[in-house]
Amino acid sequence: MRSITKRNGCNIAGKYIAATQRPDGSWRKQRKVKEGYVPQEEVPVYENKYVKFFKNKPDLPPGLSPEDVAPVKDTSRADSEAALSKSAKRNLKRKEKRKQQQEKNEMEHLTIALEKSSVTCGSGEPSGNVLCSQTKAEPDSFTSEKAKKIKNLRKKLRQVEELQQKIDCGEINTPSKEQLEKLGRRKALEEELEDLELDL
Repeated sequence: MRSITKRNGCNIAGKYIAATQRPDGSWRKQRKVKEGYVPQEEVPVYENKYVKFFKNKPDLPPGLSPEDVAPVKDTSRADSEAALSKSAKRNLKRKEKRKQQQEKNEMEHLTIALEKSSVTCGSGEPSGNVLCSQTKAEPDSFTSEKAKKIKNLRKKLRQVEELQQKIDCGEINTPSKEQLEKLGRRKALEEELEDLELDL
């Protein structure tokens, strides 16, 4: 910005934003701005007092060092696991076991992919580091199988809900043994669906 410009031999007080060139080659005119003008890019973002307070708020109380907090966090996790109910502990074990199984499956897929990578691809030349199309398709088929299972479970749950509604409305007065078994499997289906969605 310039503070004084000369136009037709006269000095004019004020500030001007210089002319700039656009990407297409044309020029923008210079603009006169008032005293104290701040460009839009330089205007600070407004923050109210609560935002400022929470940005400057320390994570720990005054005088407490982070080294003292680390051992406490480890013990609190063990305490929280001890406070869980039997079913919550069982679900936690299932999730850990499923995670380990998933890691094991991924390792198996990787080893299979590495073994197949030395096989020649369709062009007849050795693939080296490039994997064949068969090995690339395996992870996709693995996820598509999970998606099919999820779709199937949702369909079964929908059927169970429709059956429950029919019984509640009175359309079915005395449900058969098979229908009662179907209603009894509802919780197991919901848990299995939740587990599959978490893994996906």
